[in-house]
Amino acid sequence: MINVDFTEGELKLKREDGKVYVHDPIRKKWLILTPEEHVRQYVLQYFINKLNYPSALISVEKQINVGTLSKRFDVVVYDRDHKPWLLVECKAPEVNIGDSTLHQLLQYHNTMQCNYWLVTNGHQTYCADACNLPEVKWMNELPAYEF
Repeated sequence: MINVDFTEGELKLKREDGKVYVHDPIRKKWLILTPEEHVRQYVLQYFINKLNYPSALISVEKQINVGTLSKRFDVVVYDRDHKPWLLVECKAPEVNIGDSTLHQLLQYHNTMQCNYWLVTNGHQTYCADACNLPEVKWMNELPAYEF
């Protein structure tokens, strides 16, 4: 497990009609602040402001086909050649990271072939080097974006 404080960044929030909204810097729109969205937005802020991942190479909640099923990944960071580099799965804070989450990542990986995986619920964060599957190397820190 990696010790990451995603709450260092500031989220843009607004309250409207009794609901709280958060501004997504990638999709450039306001979204209802659910627990999972809260985690996803802190991850995006951390990537952009702390790790200097280029926001132009980050994609959020895009549809992909996994076998015959249509799924949505949470976040993908692309390399400079626009190939998937880091696949991120965000869960709500109360969701424990377990085998089902890792299985979900593996299904997405089979479609997208990313170098790295990241799964987090905001409290538990795991990152893996998936370059040499079937061997997965669990990392002690998030990968630096050096392209």
